[in-house]
Amino acid sequence: MENERRSIRELSRSTIAVVLAGGRGTRLQQLTASRCKPAVPFAGQFRIIDFTLSNCVNSGIRQIAILTQYKAHSLMRHVERGWSFSRPEFGEFIDLLPAQQLIETSWYLGTADAVHQNLELIRACNADYVLILAGDYIYKMDYGLLIAQHVQNNADLTVGCVEVPLAAASQFGLMRVDENGRIRQFAEKPADPRPFAFQGDFSLASMGIYLAQIDFLCELVARDAESATSTHDFGHDIIPSLIDDNHCLACSIADMGADGQRYWRDVGTVDAFWEANMELIGVTPKLNLYDSDWPIRTYQEQTPPAKFLFDDDDRRGMAVDSMVSNGCIVSGGLVRHSLLFNNVRVNSYSEVEDSVLLPGVEIGRNCRIRRAVIDSNCTIPADTIVGKSIKQDKTRFHVTPNGIVLISAEMLGQESSIV
Repeated sequence: MENERRSIRELSRSTIAVVLAGGRGTRLQQLTASRCKPAVPFAGQFRIIDFTLSNCVNSGIRQIAILTQYKAHSLMRHVERGWSFSRPEFGEFIDLLPAQQLIETSWYLGTADAVHQNLELIRACNADYVLILAGDYIYKMDYGLLIAQHVQNNADLTVGCVEVPLAAASQFGLMRVDENGRIRQFAEKPADPRPFAFQGDFSLASMGIYLAQIDFLCELVARDAESATSTHDFGHDIIPSLIDDNHCLACSIADMGADGQRYWRDVGTVDAFWEANMELIGVTPKLNLYDSDWPIRTYQEQTPPAKFLFDDDDRRGMAVDSMVSNGCIVSGGLVRHSLLFNNVRVNSYSEVEDSVLLPGVEIGRNCRIRRAVIDSNCTIPADTIVGKSIKQDKTRFHVTPNGIVLISAEMLGQESSIV
């Protein structure tokens, strides 16, 4: 067992991770109006990209290139502040690679084109394997086990995959595999996902994770770049072109780590974002943020502990069944089953329930906030009521299909700030 772990660590050290972090995340509405999806805050003190980067570090991968493009300032600032601990003298790095038009005169045209435009930088690290990762999902996964399966099966390309409900499957690349896990059919975001159904109402979906030997991958993306008909995307073009003549392996997240260290969630809609944050408040959430064996790292602003003020009969500062981050002040208000990010303030006589409040939000006096997501640095005026009348909420804010109210600074007539 020790020899196996040592072998996996050696494979991880010989791998460069290329994180595709340019996602627009348009389904998140105003949450991505001033930031890309990987930079969206999540779980009280983290950003979405922190989970991908933590997986890399925890898996022993210390050569990481982050490819950015869309509204990247917030993301780049976060990575520079919180992920600058690598040791270059040991061959470690976490580099930010903005779209620079190094090869083409256009920005990234697709995931394969993003890799192709950075081939020179990827080759320069002298790695044996390239691990392509999506930077816009919430998940915990041991990449070392995926690399080991790739090598043991002598695969040409390995695709990380996860089971998703058939009802949501059209948002993903779907695949059929044989009894040995070899991919026999692949379609990117098919309009009708039913042909890819298995085990009832589930499909096997790509996680946007691709692993290949570096020379093979470089050859693939270089050849794809010369195709006039290609969309230059791994899911649309490269994987379907490989499955007949190459060994393309599907590697399920179910096999990638011990119980409690495997988790995956797409938070690409406001409803999904709210639900995933609400799940963290539970007694035993599937995503364990308190696991010291698989820590999630991030940039931590230096803020004081949370504070709860007043214990009068008519106003009592308290939080029940909630997560409250550093810097928060609950001053004579009630917070119930909610998640408060850093530096949130809830003022007297207000109630916040079933809500997610991003950094810097202030709730004025006598407010009633229910089933809401409030973006960073919003100041909610006194006496505001949210979540009682969907019809009234729609006149001022964005209301999701499940009735979650999204509030941004622009909707309140306030100046927004990038967080």
